[in-house]
Amino acid sequence: MILHIYTMIHVLISLVGIFTGLIVLFGMLAGNGLDGWTKWFLMTTVATSVTGFFFPFHGFTPAIALGIMSLLVLTVAIFARYPRQLAGHWRWIYVVGAVIALFFNVFVGVVQAFEKVPALKVLAPTQTEQPFKLTQLVALLLFALLGIIAAIRFRPEPVRVVN
Repeated sequence: MILHIYTMIHVLISLVGIFTGLIVLFGMLAGNGLDGWTKWFLMTTVATSVTGFFFPFHGFTPAIALGIMSLLVLTVAIFARYPRQLAGHWRWIYVVGAVIALFFNVFVGVVQAFEKVPALKVLAPTQTEQPFKLTQLVALLLFALLGIIAAIRFRPEPVRVVN
C-alpha cells in the first residue's frame, strides 16, 4: 500500500515535470525565460530523479543509470541558469541541459506507457519491437530538433543588478 502511494506521488511529480518542461521548452522556442515555470520544471525534474532512487531495486539497472545521468545534466543546467545567469556560453549549455532532462523524463514516460497501457503493451510486449523503437526514435529526433532551435532562439534579457 505504501509503495503504491509512493509510486503515485512519483508519477505525479514526473507528470508535473514533463508538463512544466514542455511549457519551458516552448518558452525557450519563443525566446522567453519563463522564470517561474523554469523553477517548477527544474525542481520537479530533480524530484523525479531523486524519488526514483527510493524504489526497491536489485542491482544496477538502466533506470538507475538514467537517474544518475539526469541528475548530472540537471546540475549543469541549474548551474548555468542560476549562478552563471545564462551569460555567454552558459545560455546554450542551459538550453541543452534542460532539453536533455526533459527528454529523459519523456523517455521514461514512453517506457512506462508501453508497460502499463494495454493497447501499447500489445504492440510491444518486450519493448524490443518496432513500435516501441520507432516511438522512442521519433521522441529523440523531435527533442534534438527542438533543442537546436531553442538554443538558437533563446536569448533572454540580461539580468540587471540593482544597487
